[in-house]
Order: sequence, then C-alpha cells, then structure tokens
Amino acid sequence: METDFSVVDPETIEAERFPESGNRHRKLTDALGCTEMRVNTVTLEPGEATTPHAHERQEEVYVALDGGVVEIAGESYDVAPGGVVRISPEPARSVRNESDDAAQTWVMFGAPPLGTVDDFGEYTVPDGERE
Repeated sequence: METDFSVVDPETIEAERFPESGNRHRKLTDALGCTEMRVNTVTLEPGEATTPHAHERQEEVYVALDGGVVEIAGESYDVAPGGVVRISPEPARSVRNESDDAAQTWVMFGAPPLGTVDDFGEYTVPDGERE
C-alpha cells in the first residue's frame, strides 16, 4: 500500500559527489517517494561553490539551512539562515559558502521532476563554467 507521506532523515541517505564540482549532495527524491518534484541537499564546505547551471523547464526552490550566497544570472544575493529562493528555469544559478569556518547545507527542490534521480535531465552548464 502506498503511503501519503514520508519522513526522512537526510543523514541516513548516502552522500555522493557531483561530477562537475565534487560538492557533496544527498538525493532525497526516491526516499521521500516524490513524484511531482525532485529533492536534494547540497552541503558546501567553506570556499566551495556549486557549478553554475540552468534548466530548460525546471523551476527550483532553494532553502539555505545555514545561510549562504546564491548567484543568479551573474548577480549575488546573501541568503539568511532559513531563507528561501525561487529561480525560474532559464537563468544560470549557483550557491556558494563564503564563510571561513562552517559547512552550509541547502535543500533544493525542482519541479517538474525532469530526468531521473541519476540523470538530472535538461541540466545545462553554460560554456566555460564546467570545472
């Protein structure tokens, strides 16, 4: 029987490394049983940043659990702990940790859930941004 809810401790999901940047992330979509969105966490050590990217049709919402900086279309924005950011599909975006001493974790939601949990689908990295 399918349930109508899920409770997941992200720490129970094995952390993986993004191939482009090496950042740690946890894929929560399957564990949560999501069918209408994709959910991941990304943890950045001091000085780390995600690779700038865009999506063809996927809107994203980011929650900065520990605060941080989001860059959207070349503009940087400070995000307070617990702050929420919505980004339409087209602009290039990335998040970074400008702190000197603490990891920062972001929860990232994408809808519609394009591709699979293994292949993010319609994920594009602007020329010259791949690490």
